[in-house]
Amino acid sequence: MKKLRKLFWAKEKEKVGPAAVLLNLLLVVLLWVLLFWISLHTIQVQLDFSFLGQFRIRVWDGFLVTLKLSLFSLILSLVIGVLSAAGQSSSLLIIRYFCNVYVKFIRGTPLIMQIYLFFYIVGTAWGVKNRFAAGVIILSIFEGAYIAEIIRGSLLSIESAQLEAARAVGFTQRQTLRYVLLPQMVARTLPALTGQFASIIKDSSLLSMIAVIELTQTMREISAVNFRLFECYLFLGVLYLCLTLPISLVSEKLERKFRYEN
Repeated sequence: MKKLRKLFWAKEKEKVGPAAVLLNLLLVVLLWVLLFWISLHTIQVQLDFSFLGQFRIRVWDGFLVTLKLSLFSLILSLVIGVLSAAGQSSSLLIIRYFCNVYVKFIRGTPLIMQIYLFFYIVGTAWGVKNRFAAGVIILSIFEGAYIAEIIRGSLLSIESAQLEAARAVGFTQRQTLRYVLLPQMVARTLPALTGQFASIIKDSSLLSMIAVIELTQTMREISAVNFRLFECYLFLGVLYLCLTLPISLVSEKLERKFRYEN
């Protein structure tokens, strides 16, 4: 009875055995499948994914575009995030307020509004006609604001006593940055930044609004031809999970690795 209880019960910080993990995950998946199957049966829908085989090249191309969008946006958003986080601490007020307004505006407005604003107004005014490049820039500006807050928050979480101790042992500003600030900031920001990459992948789906032929737009065009809306969007969800689940697992692993008490 005690062994059976361990399969289904554990305290918050208690280590869970692999058998209990697999069993409970299997039960959760079965519950979701059962709920979905009952829903489909209720509305009398029968799924048929056989038609997707003839569109495999288009689906693969859309998958690659989504991957490229996400990778380029990750790199550019990291640059924007670091510069914005540094700018928020700048002694030059115009830079500080510019970065503050940028972060608050981007975080306070929906991405879909920013896509239309930057592409059809700013992009048109400055002659940005390449939709892929425009998508990367828009997504990077959006994600850069969140990355800036991640970096700024990790910097503020470092106790001032550590900086005082670094000065006490004679560290220069460069040595303090290299040996005190950077190692802790990497430990504190890396899990969150890894999770942010999953958000970039998911947010890239909204670029279909400006006809960037990524994964979501590809599946939308296929569903318009075959009228198989349920199958197309279910398969779309599976493809996004193939991209985001490994990243989520890496993020959780990094969180456990770098977790420590003050």
